[in-house]
Amino acid sequence: QKFLRGYQITDSRGEARFVTIYPGWYVGRTVHIHVKVRTAPAAGRSFEFTSQMYFDDRLTEDVYADQPYAAKGRRNARNQDDRIFRRGGDQLMLAPTTTADGYAATFEIGLQIP
Repeated sequence: QKFLRGYQITDSRGEARFVTIYPGWYVGRTVHIHVKVRTAPAAGRSFEFTSQMYFDDRLTEDVYADQPYAAKGRRNARNQDDRIFRRGGDQLMLAPTTTADGYAATFEIGLQIP
């Protein structure tokens, strides 16, 4: 299955925006969102960067206390339990703020392209 997938093209300022749901959890991993940045081919060459964005465990606990998340039960991995997060995930933390519709967060990604 391929759900909650999509792509955006950046605007003239290099910004992309998207709306999604708060991610669920699966066994062995902390809560995260996958991201991939691809450049347009320049002279037949393109670049890509793949990573993950993470959430503070306290926020996740608050979100997961409500339905439909609570119906799945307690997650089995927090940030420090996740082998990928432990390799620099603290540098990829989103800091959502509360909005009328849920949460909003921004994160800047800079690529140094040869």
